[in-house]
Amino acid sequence: MMLGMTGSKDIFNRTELLLGTDVMEALASRRIILFGIGGVGSWCAEGLVRSGVRDLTIVDPDEVSVTNINRQLMATTSTVGRPKVEALRDRLLDINPEAEIKAIRTIYDETTAGEFDLDSYDYIIDAVDSLKDKILLILNASASKAVFFCSMGAALKTDPRKVKVSEFWEVRGCPLGFIIRKKMRRAKTLPAKKFLCVYDDEVLPNRGTEGIIETDSFKKAQINGTTAPVTAIFGMTLAGLLIDDVYKKTVR
Repeated sequence: MMLGMTGSKDIFNRTELLLGTDVMEALASRRIILFGIGGVGSWCAEGLVRSGVRDLTIVDPDEVSVTNINRQLMATTSTVGRPKVEALRDRLLDINPEAEIKAIRTIYDETTAGEFDLDSYDYIIDAVDSLKDKILLILNASASKAVFFCSMGAALKTDPRKVKVSEFWEVRGCPLGFIIRKKMRRAKTLPAKKFLCVYDDEVLPNRGTEGIIETDSFKKAQINGTTAPVTAIFGMTLAGLLIDDVYKKTVR
């Protein structure tokens, strides 16, 4: 049945049955910005829009490459070469044409951070890969008025049962979390407030000897193997944290 014959409200009938009209209205009214729409961020965006989020800004500098297809939601053989934000925006609007998806193709770093008014958002989600840029985003987002959620590294993992959620300073067994905290302490620049992180303490070795290539336009410092189930769980967990936060703040 076509959307025009049913109305957009029907899309979220099952979600509203659980959450209630007031929570659905709250989700639709929240302004959210998501940095990084790769193996984690793309699934997070999908989870948010399928749950009734309407005002979503997605930020990423890359274009879809063939090496993204194993784990990134919008990456298919037909989208290779397209800007990731545009390919994902098209998919999200196909889910809910009434959503307001803002696609910004840029990197969040020292040169662009000033272009983002983080205080104007209700929620900020970090799914950035670059260590330096991730630290900058953590510091700026934690100093904003927004609720902030962060993804740690989702590579080198196969066991979905090991995905966890903890406050930033309580993350254990995650090499990325350890490095970030170490660098922050050395620089004496710490987050302004507490925030939740999705992480996993499983660290497997790269066993492959071939196919270690990188075709993204934005090069990463290190390339590690990944699987779709784990990265998707990371992303959906981030989306779930946001939905749960809206629910608890609405249903008092």
